[in-house]
Amino acid sequence: MTLRTAPGASAPDIIARARTATPEAFSSDATPRNLIAGRWVDTGILAPVRTPVDNTVLTHIARIDADTARAAVRAATDQHREWAATPLSYRIERVTEAVELLTAERDLLALLLAWEIGKPWRLACADVDRALDGVRWYIEQIAGMVDGRTPLPGPVSNIASWNYPMSVLVHAELVQLLAGNAVIAKTPTQGGALCLTVAHALMRRADLPATLVSGGGAELSEVLVRAPEIGAVAFVGGRSNGGKVAAALLDSDKRHFIEQEGLNAWGVWEFSQWDLLAGFLKKGFEYGKQRCTAYPRFVVQRELVDRFLDTYLPIVRSIRFGHPLAVEADGDPLPELDFGPLISATKADELRRKVSDAVEGGAVPLYRGSLDHGRFLDGQDTSAYAAPSVLLAPPGRSRLMHSEPFGPVDTIVVVDTTDELLSQMNASNGALVASLACDDQELAEKLAVDLQAFKVGINKPRSRGDREEPFGGKGASWKGAFVGGELLVQAVTIGDPHERLYGNFPDYVRYPAT
Repeated sequence: MTLRTAPGASAPDIIARARTATPEAFSSDATPRNLIAGRWVDTGILAPVRTPVDNTVLTHIARIDADTARAAVRAATDQHREWAATPLSYRIERVTEAVELLTAERDLLALLLAWEIGKPWRLACADVDRALDGVRWYIEQIAGMVDGRTPLPGPVSNIASWNYPMSVLVHAELVQLLAGNAVIAKTPTQGGALCLTVAHALMRRADLPATLVSGGGAELSEVLVRAPEIGAVAFVGGRSNGGKVAAALLDSDKRHFIEQEGLNAWGVWEFSQWDLLAGFLKKGFEYGKQRCTAYPRFVVQRELVDRFLDTYLPIVRSIRFGHPLAVEADGDPLPELDFGPLISATKADELRRKVSDAVEGGAVPLYRGSLDHGRFLDGQDTSAYAAPSVLLAPPGRSRLMHSEPFGPVDTIVVVDTTDELLSQMNASNGALVASLACDDQELAEKLAVDLQAFKVGINKPRSRGDREEPFGGKGASWKGAFVGGELLVQAVTIGDPHERLYGNFPDYVRYPAT
């Protein structure tokens, strides 16, 4: 079978489409510009950005320095004062126009996601659609949510990971704008700059006060987190960088919501509904488990291990991965893949080392896939791809035992008691989600109380959620205010001076999200 990139979907084709759609946001050499003070500007030191799809240079980004970032924050603060004083009806009108402009370019945004972060076509479309559908819901609900509330004293600074540029970052920005705040976003260093540039160009055409800058976290985080003008900080990423952001806010009363990784676990105890579980397991491999609500750990009752593996292993062997835009012939639909590449060759190599180290330490390799099973072009660089792997009983010292792999690697731990079940499911000191596969609903509900996860599913997975559903974390997986539904609006507005935000604060009271 000979594959080729779908006609019109090559990287040069898609970048040309982006420049045609939003020429103001690109320099003459196709480099995305920075959006500062309402204008697209050529400033910063150019750095190459490689696509994980085939490891070629996709574009360059102009990385600004701290002084330029400070100027951007000051300009955003001026924009914020004006925007906060506008009536809600005007904000709804402007955000609605932005959503309409983004909807018109939905396919372009999705194709950019495919090239920049390796999302298969269906999942890339879902990222864009989920963002826009979510904002439409907020447009309908926002009047009641902001009643009696005022915007923050300064703009909201958004620092997000690369994996969901639209449904996490742009979605949050548009809601923050609806609530009366100007917004600042930093493009993720590892990917998403082109998609975010086009999206913010369309947002700017709708006259929204948005700032978009590129640069390294080491250079910009001090400004984008600690600048006194910033009204709130929204962070999505790993525990290492999230911890640095949290530490920078220790001496501040600045609003913040810091989403960090956790080892989300699925426990299997006194369970028999294997066909039900099978569907969830297949879907769980979407995007190579490169998402904060993926389930890479299964904790299984010893008596059920054989039945679990009978269900699980055929699913792992059926996973389809490869070049997200490769087709057999002109006119063929884009492939229906579970995942494409990881975000970089470095990440793929790191994941392979983690698997090898765990096996050398005593883990049992139940399945290790091969790139020979992937869909690739002849001669394509596949250094950013990783085939699925499954390890039984990772050793305690293994990084896979206590931290999220953020890739298509699952670990299985066998237990004999419910105490062991809970201990192994809580291995990472807090998680965003967890699930229990258990026929006894009452027992599952009792066990769920002791799981260190914000959301717990019983015989179903949990996800970030959308619209009215809140989202947060427990333990080290989250710091600050919870978001989602009215909680997102409350986090970026001010109400009664004595109100308490729901969140993972020292005096935290659990929001009823289980």
